[in-house]
Amino acid sequence: MTAPDSDLQRPGTTQEDRVVDARGHRCPVPTLRLRRALESAAPGEQVRLLADDPMARIDVPHFAREAGFQLHDSGEISGWLYFVVSRPA
Repeated sequence: MTAPDSDLQRPGTTQEDRVVDARGHRCPVPTLRLRRALESAAPGEQVRLLADDPMARIDVPHFAREAGFQLHDSGEISGWLYFVVSRPA
């Protein structure tokens, strides 16, 4: 189930941010899709990952820290998780 676009808008992001919807996929797919998006992102560009795998709560922050990306925000909306991550500027 896809959330309305208004649910994708959270503090600290803009509509121009890239959104990676990995809901319905299990580990490691959400993190791999996030990595791919961040590798092609411009420095400072934010990528929002949407996921529903509970392991993403552990995997995404760990991945961001280890790979040198910045985790700006994370949380849960209507039963699914979101993470806002960027490349260093």
